Amino acid sequence: MKSIFIDCCSTGVKNWFISLLSFLILNFYFLSLTRFQNGSDIYISRIIRENLDHKEIVDITQAYRKMQEVFMGESAIQAINAKIKNSSKISKKDVKLSVDLSSKNAWETSLMTYLDEIPFHYIGKGEQCMVKTQLALEHKKSKEANIILLEEPENHLSHSKLNELISCIKESAGKKQILISTHSSFVANKIGLDSLILLNQCATLKLKDLKPDAKLFFDHLAGYDTLRLILCKKAILVEGDSDELVVQKAYMVKNDGRLPIQDGIDVISVGTAFLRFLQIAEKLQKPVAVLTDSDGDIEAIKSKYDEYLGTNAKSYIAICYDSIIDAGTLVIGKAKKPFNYNTLEPKLLKENKKEKINKILGTSYTEDDELHKYMKAHKTEVALKIFETKEELKFPEYILKAIS
Repeated sequence: MKSIFIDCCSTGVKNWFISLLSFLILNFYFLSLTRFQNGSDIYISRIIRENLDHKEIVDITQAYRKMQEVFMGESAIQAINAKIKNSSKISKKDVKLSVDLSSKNAWETSLMTYLDEIPFHYIGKGEQCMVKTQLALEHKKSKEANIILLEEPENHLSHSKLNELISCIKESAGKKQILISTHSSFVANKIGLDSLILLNQCATLKLKDLKPDAKLFFDHLAGYDTLRLILCKKAILVEGDSDELVVQKAYMVKNDGRLPIQDGIDVISVGTAFLRFLQIAEKLQKPVAVLTDSDGDIEAIKSKYDEYLGTNAKSYIAICYDSIIDAGTLVIGKAKKPFNYNTLEPKLLKENKKEKINKILGTSYTEDDELHKYMKAHKTEVALKIFETKEELKFPEYILKAIS
């Protein structure tokens, strides 16, 4: 199976894809002599066409006619038809209610598919999508086709159902060329990483265009969030969950309580994979800010991000870190220990002082170093309380640069 993933961010690309998809649907998935209304109709038609012989179809037709006789023989129906006949002003002819027998195959359009005793049109949209997609893939026209187009197969599906559908697509595809448009990283990852095409406006990227180490990284990391990077207006890359919460809080303080995502800005935790995501951002010219701790070594930062700083700087990529080095030794009582004062929590304490931080955290430490130790040991709890606080907060300049 050959597969291509397409992110339809570009309006032109999406319109082209929809037009082509519509054409193939009309030619591949509709039978020429029957009008289908939904997946239930298609399913019934397939059962009749592929599994029933002529005698069995005749038996169904006769049973349907008997149903009309039973219906018309009901006293309630006879009483209703008598009432209609006496009161109807719409025609001089005999008007009555009956079962449709106007066409040879009227019974076929009256039948309903049930799944676990539930009518097809009442089951969940996800289950309907599964049935319809599988029917389309198994249709004889699909089996004869060399190219199959699927638009956003993830719609309405839970994670487990989507995994089931992807397996079905892969099994049904054989050696056909499959074109899939999707907004789901899961779909893109499962169908075939080597053939992914990432689109952003007029820029395109295949993973094989990245450096070997970056391609290897994405090959082995199934849950990566490259689509989030592509679909947002701007991305702020952070190392972990604590950084993500603090950055979102800083943005809300600056922007009247709005979350970054409400303005199309996605804050993404990428661990230590900043450079690998930057390669994608550079190829697609996606606005990105990297928020990183200096850890007291500015030269190491400059060396690591050399391709994006100084003369190599890109207008759409910002590397944000605190250039001021805070040195010292953690003192608790009489004990002294080495301590990194150049990470997020110490920088927040530096900006807001211990009185404010104590109030936010519900603590009562009298020394800064006691707070440093507490904040380092409770990073997630500290970040949550900072995110939820109503207290007025100040943020380091490098965070303000990242959210600007």
